[in-house]
Amino acid sequence: MRIFYCGDVVARAGREVVLNNLQYIRDTYKADVILVNVENSAHGFGATPGICREFLEKGADILVLGNHFLNRRELMPFLDECKKIIRPANIPPYNAGRGYLIHELADGRKLLVVQVLGRLFMEAVDCPVQAVEKILQNYPLGKQLQAAFVDVHAEATSEKLALGYYLDGRVSCVAGTHTHVPTADARVLPGGTAYITDVGMCGDYNSVLGFEPTAPINRLCRRFTDDRLTPANGAGTLYGILVETDDNTGLATKIEQIKLPK
Repeated sequence: MRIFYCGDVVARAGREVVLNNLQYIRDTYKADVILVNVENSAHGFGATPGICREFLEKGADILVLGNHFLNRRELMPFLDECKKIIRPANIPPYNAGRGYLIHELADGRKLLVVQVLGRLFMEAVDCPVQAVEKILQNYPLGKQLQAAFVDVHAEATSEKLALGYYLDGRVSCVAGTHTHVPTADARVLPGGTAYITDVGMCGDYNSVLGFEPTAPINRLCRRFTDDRLTPANGAGTLYGILVETDDNTGLATKIEQIKLPK
């Protein structure tokens, strides 16, 4: 299976560069499944039903959220309605939506997609390890599933790495998101799990994590926190990963970091 994952989409610049490249990704990289992280797609915080529908209509197969999924109340009914979007699995279960899904390809192959939030330097959530364990008990790799993809939406690189090694050999890929900075450590771990600490963002890189630099500079230099973060709307760059897996074992054979435009 060939799985393409687009990192955190930030505001209009991120939406445009991903939407404009979805068909190119499908054709050029022969992607069987395209995942898109829409966590910051609506003006930098959260997502809206309209934005989600546009991504799905233009060719994305699965949408992934993150710690800002509650920022847009209008999204809550959509999370229950749409079967192609997930929010973090390790939050209170009475929230809208689901923390994982099973995506079935036209040829019958199945992919499990899970997201968990980290706990270091973030708001309190349930244990990500226990959340993943509970799901994997019901969906062992290489039996009902041809592939399993885990997104770790977290601040700390150490937490992402630890979870990557913990799941090595049990899932196809562990991909970090949230910090908006692509890391250079894409590799297949010893047990056969593809790993990257952070996929990076899709957005304007002439910015501070996708936002105009003025407010972050004021916060840095003056501790002035009244400035609102404004998304940067220059030309967008897409960062993503392409993961190839063995359908018999579910383990990864390759992971490649992709930057578009090249």
